[in-house]
Amino acid sequence: MDLEAARTARESLDLAFQMSNILDTGLDRHTLSILISLCELGVNPEALAAVVKQLRRESTPSSSSEGATASSSLP
Repeated sequence: MDLEAARTARESLDLAFQMSNILDTGLDRHTLSILISLCELGVNPEALAAVVKQLRRESTPSSSSEGATASSSLP
């Protein structure tokens, strides 16, 4: 990649990251870069969004499961 292309790519990612922050997506710069690269390779952006949402749901413990865990650990 030549210097001009690298500069343009960096500026594009910076702009996308600023937009991501304005929209409060919670995506870090690295994750956003990966998602953009996947879109450029032809992956459906709506499918990617669904995967990100699902992964967030699975990684965030719900209050009901926390309550069940806490109550089951009581004597």
